[in-house]
Amino acid sequence: MRRVFRLPAALLAALLLAAAVLVAPAGAGEAEDRAALEQLFAQLRLAPDAETAHRIDQQIWIHWTTPSDPVLAARMADLLAARRAGEILAALEMADGLVRDYPDYAEAWNQRATLHYMTNTLDASLADIEEVLKREPRHFGALSGRALIYLQQGKRALAVKDMAAALQVHPFLNERFLFPELSQDITRT
Repeated sequence: MRRVFRLPAALLAALLLAAAVLVAPAGAGEAEDRAALEQLFAQLRLAPDAETAHRIDQQIWIHWTTPSDPVLAARMADLLAARRAGEILAALEMADGLVRDYPDYAEAWNQRATLHYMTNTLDASLADIEEVLKREPRHFGALSGRALIYLQQGKRALAVKDMAAALQVHPFLNERFLFPELSQDITRT
């Protein structure tokens, strides 16, 4: 006689749930991250004041700089640590590696653009900003950074255009004060 082993219903349900989690598509976490980011952008656009906007933009930066891929996240953490420590050339090498190995990761391009700006290689910074914006058109850091470069280069019309775009995403950027012509149309006080 063959003996049939039956699992209690609760244990069976737990095992099925665990199996579903293990075989969930790899992009499931990414979809949740995208949804959370969408919600943060919506909140940022409607932020009632600068303090609230700053709290929201910090959450967006966390999403941008801490990707779900653990290897990528560790490499980004190393890059940011090097940058904070003032090891700009080392951070630039790390950014080069991230851009090479993760070409779809917008924040790698943004970090490299920032590092190029810090080393006064503005054309390289502008090229990287273009790559950031192809991947994340709402990247207010890249938009405002490009506006600052254009301002530095004496290209005010281009600077105003980028700052207006940045303020559509984040109405309380500090850089808005460099563009008084935008204060009536875009920003809130």
